[in-house]
Amino acid sequence: MKVIKQIKITTIAAFAVLLFSNTVHSQKFKVTLDAGHGDHDYGAVYHGHIEKNIALAVVLKVGKLLEKSSGIDVIYTRKGDQFIDLVERANIANRADADIFVSIHCNANANNAADGCETYVMGMSKNASNLEAAKRENAVVTLEKDYKQKYEGFDPKSPESFAGMTMAQELYLDQSIALAGKVQSQFIQLGKKSRGVKQAPYMVLHKAYMPRVLIEMGFISNQAEGSKLDSEAGQQEIAESIANAIISYKKEYFGASDNDSAIKPSQQIEPVKMIDTIAKKPTVKKPEVKKPEPKPESTRAKGEQSVAKPEVVSSAVASFKVQLSASGKKLELVPSNFNGLSNISISSEGNLYKYMYGETTNYEEARRLLSEAKAKGYSSAFLIAFKNGKKVSVQEALKQ
Repeated sequence: MKVIKQIKITTIAAFAVLLFSNTVHSQKFKVTLDAGHGDHDYGAVYHGHIEKNIALAVVLKVGKLLEKSSGIDVIYTRKGDQFIDLVERANIANRADADIFVSIHCNANANNAADGCETYVMGMSKNASNLEAAKRENAVVTLEKDYKQKYEGFDPKSPESFAGMTMAQELYLDQSIALAGKVQSQFIQLGKKSRGVKQAPYMVLHKAYMPRVLIEMGFISNQAEGSKLDSEAGQQEIAESIANAIISYKKEYFGASDNDSAIKPSQQIEPVKMIDTIAKKPTVKKPEVKKPEPKPESTRAKGEQSVAKPEVVSSAVASFKVQLSASGKKLELVPSNFNGLSNISISSEGNLYKYMYGETTNYEEARRLLSEAKAKGYSSAFLIAFKNGKKVSVQEALKQ
């Protein structure tokens, strides 16, 4: 009897450990790393430098750095010299329910003097060079079998083919820009020339349903930059910068793990702003408001009491909300439209509506609200912050 009881206790304990392990695993931050090109698709080839090889080498180094954190899971679209369809690259991330998708490439230009790094987010652009860059990368689909049927007649050389991709730029745009900005900031710290954060209709980004960026690490058509990108030391520097940017993004939007130690406090820098599609807003100085003088006792009416007024949160205090989603469709703010969540607010930017849940000045309470939203099915929800009525980064809000 004693033996049976002991077996039961052991079984229950083992089940509890398994359950806890699965819970912890499910809370991990999932990163899908995509090495551009592969196999018969060499990408750009200049001066003996081959894009597919450099991209893979850097991806493997980034993954190795990220895997040191117990709070991060790394998924690879390829770990060897394989050809992966563009849509399959995105689907690998979708199936893994990844939190971010990072596609890594090398740039090239007929002008061998062109240099510098740039990071793209999904979106249409009127900038001709951005569209040309997207066309060059999207042309990979022509190497895929039955690509016209698979991509519903998509022609990488036709501007009309990009029209159907415009709605995809709405999804996860804010998070994608934040991640791209951190990548560029890390590159600047490394001493690289930054060509900024840009928008372009990349097919590989279009099909990934999460915050996603495409990194152009530098120009292999440039003799000096290409040589550095093709060196062990150069690749390690780039990999560390990308890994640092990813961990910084994780810390800000998903919280820190015990061993997220790739980035030191002295390395924290502000993200680069969007240069192609987001105009800078003028800073407006808020007028100083004087507090009313307390009413003297002699002027109070007979029997009038000094009443303690409810606490009002100052507009100077940062507040947090949970952004649930962004859509071109305006929804009624009722719980039935938001998986049972109430206290929903909305903001609009052009034809895009952003839906937010809750509001608090307490960061820990904000984290609890975020967990609640994720439990309700909003797996890509994230925290946003406001100060003086203007949106600020969560990191800036936490400084006060």
